[in-house]
Amino acid sequence: MDTADQALDRLKKGNAAFVANKDSEQSRRHAPTETHKPYAIVVGCSDARVPAELLFDAEPGDLFIIRVAGNIVGQTQLGSIEYAAANLGTRLVVVLGHTQCGAVGATVGELMNPGGDHSDNLKSLVNEISPCVHELMTGELANDEKALAETAVRANVEQSMRLMRERSKVLDDLANNEGLKIVGAEYAIETGEVDFFKA
Repeated sequence: MDTADQALDRLKKGNAAFVANKDSEQSRRHAPTETHKPYAIVVGCSDARVPAELLFDAEPGDLFIIRVAGNIVGQTQLGSIEYAAANLGTRLVVVLGHTQCGAVGATVGELMNPGGDHSDNLKSLVNEISPCVHELMTGELANDEKALAETAVRANVEQSMRLMRERSKVLDDLANNEGLKIVGAEYAIETGEVDFFKA
């Protein structure tokens, strides 16, 4: 694991290489500077293994990306989504969960074995995800932590989709009257495939 100084040095060198190659055909393009018209909003997990631009072969400026552990939709995430939908005119929101989600796994672990010593901030994350996990803790899943966590990833995406409209009149109005569509998806870290949920 890099020290903080080593990590900062890697970022600086990486950016210098990016800038030096900006005119190369094989380098990534710079984002457009005069317009900002992303075609989709992606609410994804902050997991470092889930880089949305790469998953969708997108260029800078194509996607408006909001990343937070567990792809939850708290107040600040909703404000960001509202901005892109209302001010930039973006009409597609994708809530992107992923296999092996640590935030969902931590929530499942806490609910199955309560009493962990967590900060208030981490507890708030668990509290945000836990309602959909509680609903799944019946039958066979109640005793299988791994299967429960795998199933909970999709349930958490669906919960975020529902809460988006319940918590934001702006997004609900845009969905009812202006063609905004909210879809769910799950990225398989093992294969690279994104499975979009059926509407």
